[in-house]
Amino acid sequence: MSAAISNIRPDPDQVLVDIVDYVLNYQIKSALAYETARNCLIDTLGCGLEALEYPACRKLMGPIVPGTIVPNGARVPGTQFQLDPVQAAFNIGAMIRWLDFNDTWLAAEWGHPSDNLGGILATADWLSRTAVAAGKAPLTMRDVLTGMIKAHEIQGCIALENSFNKVGLDHVLLVKVASTAVVAQLLGLDREETINAVSLAWVDGQSLRTYRHAPNTGSRKSWAAGDATSRAVRLALIARTGEMGYPSVLTAKTWGFYDVLFKGQPFKFQRPYGSYVMENVLFKISFPAEFHSQTAVECAMEIHHKLKAAGKSPDDIRKITIRTHEACLRIIDKKGPLNNPADRDHCIQYMVAVPILFGRLTASDYEDNIAADPRIDALRDKITCVEDPAFTADYHDPEKRSIANALTVEFQDGSKLDEVVCEYPIGHKRRRQEGIPLLEAKFRINLARQFPARQQRRILEASLNQERLEAMPVHEYVDLYVI
Repeated sequence: MSAAISNIRPDPDQVLVDIVDYVLNYQIKSALAYETARNCLIDTLGCGLEALEYPACRKLMGPIVPGTIVPNGARVPGTQFQLDPVQAAFNIGAMIRWLDFNDTWLAAEWGHPSDNLGGILATADWLSRTAVAAGKAPLTMRDVLTGMIKAHEIQGCIALENSFNKVGLDHVLLVKVASTAVVAQLLGLDREETINAVSLAWVDGQSLRTYRHAPNTGSRKSWAAGDATSRAVRLALIARTGEMGYPSVLTAKTWGFYDVLFKGQPFKFQRPYGSYVMENVLFKISFPAEFHSQTAVECAMEIHHKLKAAGKSPDDIRKITIRTHEACLRIIDKKGPLNNPADRDHCIQYMVAVPILFGRLTASDYEDNIAADPRIDALRDKITCVEDPAFTADYHDPEKRSIANALTVEFQDGSKLDEVVCEYPIGHKRRRQEGIPLLEAKFRINLARQFPARQQRRILEASLNQERLEAMPVHEYVDLYVI
């Protein structure tokens, strides 16, 4: 006869405690982290503004019930919507992720830490407007940047050693956990309430990666993070009512996260929470493409110019070999039909073929009218990926964090181009000096998509000055983006 299971409520799991104590007590002292967070903010909002040009994204914007009015609600940049913070978080989160152009973190797990901005900005904006309406002081943009740094750190540090994709779970679960913790702090929850909130995020239903992989790749991957960060706001608000939490949500035998969803394995950690992730985050600056392909696209752009210089055309190519890292093979090495833009921006062969053919890779190049060009699939069929174990090792090395790709082009006549190698993409920390001016240029282009010149100047004046931005009330900054 088995012994009865103890019903004594345990102390909270250490993973929960570490997240909450970091969010509530850790003081960010890194000037580099705040400067990088400011660049991350403008880049992320710019990505959202570009996404609003696509009807498939715009159709998801707005309140759940059309015509809903929310006094002191959070505004959605680039629109006239003013929504409750949960739905505003979904709107902002969906638009910033739609084109796969915001920042990236690569480790055992992959993801986009700026996805958390949906929940952080919506909550901070709503709280600021509510405070001003009550005659109280609003939150400032420094509070938003602090929240971004901490959300990046939580998501990124868990991702360093723990692969959720290998058990079939999508990385947006880490967005939900990180956003919940940071939003709980913004809402003023105490330590116990914040632990309860984070436990609710772990016990919640978690997204499968089904929508990211063949044969089911689809547009949910473009709004999944919006769903996750909005769910985080909802759970933090539930915890604020005094709703109970689940202290052993991870470790409970049989019914906890580890046993149910992580093959019984506890999480591993490489480093304590600080500001490492924001300082080392990867920006997508030049190409809206899944990040494991970024260096391959840079190589492809170089090959486009080499072909011209050599008097060759893509028709002369017999074979292209991509020497790459294991994660690239697992996620974006894809043969066969590509059914939609979400399918194409997760196919390295497509993302290499387009720039070789046209000397560019833009968001519109994933649309059906471009994909219908038969030369793209003809060139895709000539591209083969092979793993280089050294590239894979450097990818996981915390001192390197490379995302290397190397392309070799062989021609029908037996000749070949010298291999083109790129280890670190333009958005890597090692190329910040080169990359930040281009990131700012990307932001200017995205502002021009939605706003008249005078409004663009006002946004730039606030956004490019670190001290001015940090001191600005959140609602005043967000109002700069109202159409």
